[in-house]
Order: sequence, then C-alpha cells, then structure tokens
Amino acid sequence: MTTVHAFARPVARRNFLKTTALAAATAALPTVNFAQSAIAAERQFNPQPGNWRTFEVTTRVDIAKPQGVTRVWLPVPSVNSEWQQSLGNNFASNGKAQLTADEQQGVRMLYVEFAANEAKPFIELSSLIRTQNRALDGAKRQDVNEDAATLQYWTRSTSLLPTDGIVRQTALEAIRGAHGDAEKAQKLYDWIVTNTFREPKVRGCGEGDIKSMLETGNLGGKCADLNALFVGLCRSVGLPARDVYGLRVAPSAFGYKELGGNPASLKGAQHCRAEVFLKGRGWVGMDPADVAKVMRQETPQWIKSAANAIVAPVNKSLFGGWEGNWMAFNTAHDVKLPHAKSPRLGFLMYPTAENAAGRLDSYAPDDFKYQISAREIRA
Repeated sequence: MTTVHAFARPVARRNFLKTTALAAATAALPTVNFAQSAIAAERQFNPQPGNWRTFEVTTRVDIAKPQGVTRVWLPVPSVNSEWQQSLGNNFASNGKAQLTADEQQGVRMLYVEFAANEAKPFIELSSLIRTQNRALDGAKRQDVNEDAATLQYWTRSTSLLPTDGIVRQTALEAIRGAHGDAEKAQKLYDWIVTNTFREPKVRGCGEGDIKSMLETGNLGGKCADLNALFVGLCRSVGLPARDVYGLRVAPSAFGYKELGGNPASLKGAQHCRAEVFLKGRGWVGMDPADVAKVMRQETPQWIKSAANAIVAPVNKSLFGGWEGNWMAFNTAHDVKLPHAKSPRLGFLMYPTAENAAGRLDSYAPDDFKYQISAREIRA
C-alpha cells in the first residue's frame, strides 16, 4: 500500500506530487577570445534582492537492488530567513516514512525504512520553497542581533573543520594587517580565490577535510572543500561562519552556465555556500568556491586571474551575496542519521541510503537510482 503524507505548513497547490519539471536549458556563453576585451566586458553578474521566486523541488528514489532492510534519508529544506522561505513538503512511499531530525543539530530530513521483503522500494518527496537574491548592503544595519552563545557555536571546531594548528596559522597569515571583521573576512575570501582552485575530477562536491588540504598542499577541490576551508579559516580567528548546504534549481539569470542548474535534471546540482556573521550586518552570504568554478570551467580556457572581465563581477558579488536560483537544506556538520548503522556524515546534502551491505554511494545517482527536478511556480 502506497502512503501519501503532507507535513510542515502544507501549502495549497494543484497536483503537488505530480511534478513536471520545466525543460529549461542553461544559457550558453559565447566562445570568448580573450583578446577581445570588449566582449568579455559585457559579462554581468550583480544579484540584488527583489522579487521572490517559488520552486517545487521533487526527489524520486527507487532502490533497484534491495538487500535486507533498506533505509533512506532525504534532506529537507528547513532554512527560513530574509532570502529563503521553506513552505512545505509532501511525500509518497511504499515504506514507513516520517519527517525527523538528527539528535544534535536539528537538521531536518525525511527518513524512510523499507521492509526486507519490499521488492521495489520507492520514495518521492516534493518541497516548496521561495527564494530571492541576496547582496551585501553597504549601509550598516543597527538592528542585527545574535546572542553570544549562538555566535560561539559557529566558531567551534568539527571533525572536518579543526580551528587550531595549521588552519589557524594559515588564517593568521592571511589576515595580517586587517582591522575589523569585514576586512578579515575579505582577506580570507581573497586568500581562497587566490590560492585554491576548482578540481573537476573530485567526486560529488568534495569531502571538506580542510586540515588534509593544508597539510598536503593540495588546494584543489569543489564547493564542499573550498567553502569549508573558508569557513574553517574564519572560525579559527573568531569569525562566526557556517557552510550552507543546498541545490541549484534553475539557470543563472546572468548567463553563467556554471552558476545554474538544469531544472529537468538536477543530479549533480548540489552546491554548498557559506555565511559569515559581520557586526552591524548580520549573516552575509559568501561563495569563493563559485569564483573558482567560473575561473576553471566557464570557458574552454582555465582563467587564472580573478581580475579577468568574466570573473571579476562574480568575484565581487559573491562576497556578501548570491543568486536566488539556489535553495538551502541546512547548515549542519557531523550529522548523525537517525537509525543509521553507518558512521556520521560530514554533511547532509545528497540523498543517502544504506542496506544490509552498507551505505550506498550517494555520488552515483544512476546506480543509487535517484532523480531530482524542479518546477518554478509563477503567479
């Protein structure tokens, strides 16, 4: 018997579970001749807060070869802020499903357990969110408050984000001469852009083992590596910072093919960002990893300078903001999955499952058999 459930502030809408993803292809950049600086100068990237956009995001999991009892955990968008509203979720499954959270951080997820004799386990989760662009407001906001205990929490070390040793040494060298939190954050952001690089061969979004990156000198990676390194460096010098784990849900409105997702198929569209708390401004968005992605993959040539006309607007805007074609799941590290037999996760951003043989490979959606799509809901 298939069960259908709704939870978390249900929102009235038609055929919520029967999502038909919009087949919108990401905008392609013209081939750039770097000698033609006028063409490169036409590139724009300047997200500004404004109109909200509403998306329905659907994840479908089918377990092709069940072995014994199978368990599945799907991240659920649970961020509510001035740039995202998590409105509601519906799900259907032939397993025992429930909305739950980890024991320590409250990161929300859908947990589904399938009996050993279930021949074709499946789960479909649809989430409704509203999102908008965000940008660094140059004018100081005097009404931003965060209690001391919360800020202290976001300077703690975790298993993958130590804040002592080589991490702190690197950060202290990077912020040498800086005055104030904003200048320290800028220097650390610039250090990531200058010293790290996007490595396309890394599986998934990376693992975020920042100590190993610094000790080995291998500073190539993807968003969960590069933005985690930024967060760890910030924390090591007392700047409250956190990774924000999520998913690209639509193409970029600015024509950057690497800064958007194809809503018809969002496998591999997972992307984590970062936030830093700055006095007088509150939590501000950061994404040096996407600067590295544009430098490495936006054009056939690997762009080596952030001053390049294609990279410069991205480098400027992603200090303090990001585009609202992306949704956040959570900000959790060292996640203990309820009822899991396998170890903790460094973060929960991908569908995760385990069976009698162990944890399935979340980075292999074709083997794991999951699909993610999005549909923009227009008024």
